Amino acid sequence: MSGPVVVIELAGTAPGVLVERLREEVLALSDGCEEERPGEFGIGVPVERLGIPGPRSGAGGEGVRPFVVSLMGPGVGDEDLFEAEHAREPGEPGPASLIGFTPTHAVDVVALCGSPVDHLAAALLTARLMDAIGGVASAELRQDQVPDVAGLPGIVARANGPYPAVFGTAEFLRAWAGRPGFRLVA
Repeated sequence: MSGPVVVIELAGTAPGVLVERLREEVLALSDGCEEERPGEFGIGVPVERLGIPGPRSGAGGEGVRPFVVSLMGPGVGDEDLFEAEHAREPGEPGPASLIGFTPTHAVDVVALCGSPVDHLAAALLTARLMDAIGGVASAELRQDQVPDVAGLPGIVARANGPYPAVFGTAEFLRAWAGRPGFRLVA
């Protein structure tokens, strides 16, 4: 089963620097790390390292949640995917009008499971990665979630329409994750 995805939009940092910062952070947070290519990591994150109370990692592994963290864009890999995810229709506003910059790279944080703890862990893992590499998080919303995020700190922008999204800081992700019934779009 696949879980939620949060994207970190980045601007202007050299790809080599991004890879090193990501590598340092995922190694510090994970109990296991496989680097598929420079900047793409399969990791197991103990939930307690993210501040989530739960079973100990040694208790059958329930407290270790699987993720893929993948840097993409020019010079690091998945360039075609980066371009496809950032393509827009003619007349549609670009990301710079919403978040203040045109992304040069992005990091996908992908939970490989979809339980409530995976949603929470995805948000908090993304926030921790943003502490290390910067950027703006992009998270899709269901229509009924739009009022839930209104007024939270750290919102940079919201995109309305049939597929609403919110762009925010690490502070925003932590505040949203602290709300009762929190759940990312999977």
